[in-house]
Amino acid sequence: MASEGDASQLIGMVTLLGAAVVAVPLFKRLGLGSVLGYLAAGLAIGPYGLGLVADARTILHVAELGVVMFLFIIGLEMKPSHLWNLRGQIFGLGSLQVALCALLLTGVGVGFGFPWQVAFVCGAGFVLTSTAIVMQVLAERGDILAPRGQRIVSILLFEDLLIVPLLAVVAFLAPADAAPAAAAPLWQRVGT
Repeated sequence: MASEGDASQLIGMVTLLGAAVVAVPLFKRLGLGSVLGYLAAGLAIGPYGLGLVADARTILHVAELGVVMFLFIIGLEMKPSHLWNLRGQIFGLGSLQVALCALLLTGVGVGFGFPWQVAFVCGAGFVLTSTAIVMQVLAERGDILAPRGQRIVSILLFEDLLIVPLLAVVAFLAPADAAPAAAAPLWQRVGT
């Protein structure tokens, strides 16, 4: 038998999907793209908008479902032979972009007075792009098969491959005696 929590979660999911069904075609007709339509739908009905969906678990489940479905679609479109042909761009352009941007952002972080470990982890994290959003924009523009689109896809694939090693580096750079501190949020510490 379903509980009240399950029923409210189902209503939340239907509300999220219904808002997307309304907002995405509207934004596409306006020429703004489906990604902005999804973002606008989420903002409008989310906890900071109308508040129709405020349960964090429901939002997380719908977001996970969306990412899984999108990765499935990307997997259907990618052929192993095509990936093998892009290997030079994936490891060449991808590593060049990640290394240069991570070093630049690490330098900026160190310039602002952060330890190099913190600056590197933050810089490397900012380098990683959202594959889901970029692939959707490329598909809408019809640029996935163009040479510039292939270079962008190559960089995105390298960034996706880099996530696991980056998590290992974060664990390695973390101090052994690090304990979670009960510090005040940044917005409260800004004025002090």
